[in-house]
Amino acid sequence: MKNKTTKETHKVPAFTVAALRGGSGKTILSLGLARAFHQMGKRVCCFKKGPDYIDAAWLACASSNPCYNLDPFLMDEETIRDSLHLRAKDADIAIIEGNRGLFDGMDVKGTSSTSRLCSTLKVPVLLVVDCTKSTRTVAAMVLGCMRFEQGLDFMGVVLNRVGGSRHIKVVTEAIETYTGLPVLGFIPRMKEDPLPMRHLGLTPADEFTGPSRALDFLATLLRKNIDIDKILNLASQRAVTRVVNRDVRALFEIEDQPFTGLRIGVIRDAAFQFYYPENLEAIKLLGAKLLFLNALSDNSIPPIDGIYIGGGFPETQARQLEENSKFRTQLLSLIDQGLPVYAECGGLMYLGQNILWQGRKFQMVRALPLDFEMKRRPAGHGYTALDFVDDSPFYKKGARVKGHEFHYSLPILKARQPTHYKFVCKVIRGSGFPGAQEGFALKNIFSTYTHIHALGQKEWASTFLRGVSRYSEGQK
Repeated sequence: MKNKTTKETHKVPAFTVAALRGGSGKTILSLGLARAFHQMGKRVCCFKKGPDYIDAAWLACASSNPCYNLDPFLMDEETIRDSLHLRAKDADIAIIEGNRGLFDGMDVKGTSSTSRLCSTLKVPVLLVVDCTKSTRTVAAMVLGCMRFEQGLDFMGVVLNRVGGSRHIKVVTEAIETYTGLPVLGFIPRMKEDPLPMRHLGLTPADEFTGPSRALDFLATLLRKNIDIDKILNLASQRAVTRVVNRDVRALFEIEDQPFTGLRIGVIRDAAFQFYYPENLEAIKLLGAKLLFLNALSDNSIPPIDGIYIGGGFPETQARQLEENSKFRTQLLSLIDQGLPVYAECGGLMYLGQNILWQGRKFQMVRALPLDFEMKRRPAGHGYTALDFVDDSPFYKKGARVKGHEFHYSLPILKARQPTHYKFVCKVIRGSGFPGAQEGFALKNIFSTYTHIHALGQKEWASTFLRGVSRYSEGQK
């Protein structure tokens, strides 16, 4: 039976936290504001611009609500606008954290930049500026941002890494005199980063002990030094009205639930934590049931019809993954019996023979004839596009998908046997496996370095579940 939807008008107070470059304080400001608003009793809905799991997970912790991604490369403009308004329709404030510099995109025209996202959504910019060793020059940089592209609405400025009161006074007066924008507060220079950092940026919240303490510290710091109420008022004054479908099914173009009864295992723990909430949501909207598994501590796997293994950092949890031999052994047995598997990046590594990291070798599931050697520099980083040149357990020949990759591992083929493995994708954009190959398929397994977003590939969930259902029906 087709799902009937009605339309509603929503007015969403929202703003985007942006900066001149990466590392200028966007994440600290976004997290601190989200936490501060939440502590004030406001319902906060957070979004992260671009392909990002780690910042998004921290924003979810800060707001006590899911954080969604808005990606101009992966998603069309209509989907981006509808996603913002549908997700934030009951929120008091929506916070969008930009990425990199405000105007940094995929080319000299700024394609897919944070500024283009702001223009698409018609939301104002809250600019955070690193004031290290600068005073009046900061005003020139802010003025340049205001004049660089037409159509952007700058709500105000927050100063970061400021020194004493004189430094704050001079920079504030310069900005307000030459740009007319209000300086809404500052973040003082700190001796230590209040958030745990690692090679990809923030350490994932799932791996960090006590993320609430760090978030509460940021909220207290910002409430002391930033005019939180004025930010809320400025965003409310600029709130954009939009008519959208009331039912989230319309966002995914889902009309019914053809896969009711399917049980999908999802390995989600400290090793495998990279899942877009939209991906899991799409699977559930199609009728399937999610069963969350822990590869670090579970001793057994319940009855499932298929399994989805997302990305993460299996190398940092490699010892625990190796030690849980009961889980690995049962998973391998289920795979040998035909269990359909969709694995992305870290999940791909887990299915291999061994992970080679820091001079040690850690045994994994051994379902694929691959070792994975961890490198010091990224082996693949950025957006991807893949063409299917052969059938896989899920996508068929002729399909094209867009996604993104970020991995430090180098796959090493252990043997040319068994001969039934194949690469089913050709890399059109990105790195993938050596030789511009992707989509390592072996019987009922499809594994890839490319992460898919369900609002960028709206057929992804149904394609995955259709492959699972073929197996499930064959077992009955």
